[in-house]
Amino acid sequence: MRAYFTDRATLCGLTPQEVARSVVIVGNGMAGARLAQELRDRSADLGVTVIGAETGGTYNRVLLSNVLAGTARAEDIALTSPDWYATHGVTLYAGVRAVAIDRVRRLVRTEDGSDVPYDVLVLATGSTAVVPSIDGLVRTSHVVPFRTLDDCTAIIAHARTARHVAVVGGGLLGLEAARGLAGRGLAVTLLHVREHLMERQLDAGAGRVLRRTLGALGVDVITNARTTAVHDGGLTLDDGRQVDADLVVLACGVRPEVGLARAAGLAVERGVVVDDQLRTVSDERIYAIGECAQHDGQVYGLVAPAWEQARVLADVLTGHTAAYGGTRTVTRLKAAGVELAAMGETDASDDDDAADIVTFVDGRRGVYQKLVLREGRIVGAILLGDTRAAGTVTQLFDRGSAAPHDRAALLLGSVRSAEADSPTRIPDRATVCQCNGVTKGAIRQAWQDGARTVADIAATTHATTGCGTCRDTVCGLLDWLAAAEPEPALEAS
Repeated sequence: MRAYFTDRATLCGLTPQEVARSVVIVGNGMAGARLAQELRDRSADLGVTVIGAETGGTYNRVLLSNVLAGTARAEDIALTSPDWYATHGVTLYAGVRAVAIDRVRRLVRTEDGSDVPYDVLVLATGSTAVVPSIDGLVRTSHVVPFRTLDDCTAIIAHARTARHVAVVGGGLLGLEAARGLAGRGLAVTLLHVREHLMERQLDAGAGRVLRRTLGALGVDVITNARTTAVHDGGLTLDDGRQVDADLVVLACGVRPEVGLARAAGLAVERGVVVDDQLRTVSDERIYAIGECAQHDGQVYGLVAPAWEQARVLADVLTGHTAAYGGTRTVTRLKAAGVELAAMGETDASDDDDAADIVTFVDGRRGVYQKLVLREGRIVGAILLGDTRAAGTVTQLFDRGSAAPHDRAALLLGSVRSAEADSPTRIPDRATVCQCNGVTKGAIRQAWQDGARTVADIAATTHATTGCGTCRDTVCGLLDWLAAAEPEPALEAS
C-alpha cells in the first residue's frame, strides 16, 4: 500500500527555497541505490554521493537464493552497474566504509581518511548477519553466514567439495538457503531453535506442513535445535546429538546496522528512530531508510518498505511534503518446490472471539491455507502450497476492502477471477508489483509510452525488480495489451 502523499509545501528544516543542494547516502544496497535513482529522476542538478562498503554496483539481495541454487548468476541479479553512477552524475565511493559522522561540520569520514561534506545525510546502512555465540564458531573455516553476494560466492565454493550441509536458522533466508543447496544435490540438515519453522510469519500448523514439504524435497529439519558447538565434523546440539556437516551456513537472522548512527549520538532503539519524513529525531539534516530505520516502532526487513521509503524521501529532499505511514508487508518464499505467501496476523487462533478464521489443510499435498478476518476484512493470511488466490487475497489485505461473503471460495481461489482471470477485469488501481507499488494502470501507461518488453517495464516502473513473483502477471498484461492494440492501417494503393 502506498502510504504517503506529496505536494509542494514548507518543510521542517528544509523549505522549498532551501531544498537539499547535496545529498550523501551511506549505503549502496537496495535502499540506498534506489534512493539515488529516485533523486536523480526528480532532479538533474542535485548533488548525489553514495558511499558503499561493497564493491561494484547494486544487486538484488532478495534473489541471492537463486544464485545459491544455481538458477541465476551474479550478473542476473544486478540492479545498477558501476557505469550507471558516472552516467547519471552520481559520485560513488565503492568498497569504502563510512566510519564516522561529524554532525557539527557536516562531514562523513571514510576508512581511507576522506572527509565527504554533506548538506543532507541519509543512512541506508541496512543490516548485518547475526552470528550466534557458539563454541568453536570462529575457529572453523567451513562456517559461512548467508547475507551478501560475497557470502553466496563463498558458500558455492565450499559446496563444490562438501557432502553434508547444516543450515542454522529456520526463517525465510534459512529455508531458501537450505532448498537451494539441496537442489545442488547436497544432503542438507536445517536446524531451527524454535518449535516450528518461520514462526514470525507462520502458525504452528503451517510450520508442520512446511516441514513435511521440505522433507520431501531433501531437507531434513530439526526443530528445538540449539547448537552448542561447531567442530570439523559438524555440530553438537544441546541434547548431545551430533549433526554431520562439512559446510555450515548461518542464517540466524539480521540486526540493523546502527553503529555509525549510535556513535554520532543519534537516537537509536532497534533501529535509527525516524519520523514520518524519515528524518532522524536527533538531527534535522540526517535521515534514515531501509532496514536500519525504525519508524513508528517498526523496523522492516523486506524490500517493499525500503523502496517505498526511498520514494517518500526523494520527494522530501526535492522540495515536496511527503509522509510515510508504514507498509503492510507480504512475505513470499522463493524456493523451488515451495510456494508461500504470508501477511498480517497469521498467528490468530479460534480462541480469539473477535476474529473469523477460515482454514483448509491438505498435509499430504503440502497445502495449508488460512484467512484471518476482523469485521469482514482480511487482516492476515497464510497460503502455503497453493497460492492461486494470493493475488486477490493480497489486494483485499492491502486495501482493507471487505472480503467476499463466500470465504471458502476465496481461500480456494474460485472467486479470484474478478481480478485475475482476465487482465481486462483487473482494475487500474490494483497493485501488480507489491515490492515497488506498481499498479496495472502504471504498466498500461508505460506501454502507451513505448515500453513493449518486461525489461522495458522494469526500466520504466521497476516492476519485477524485487522478489520477481509478479513477472508472470506483467507478461500476461503485456500479452493482453499487445493483442488489444489495433493493427496498423494499410496505406491505400
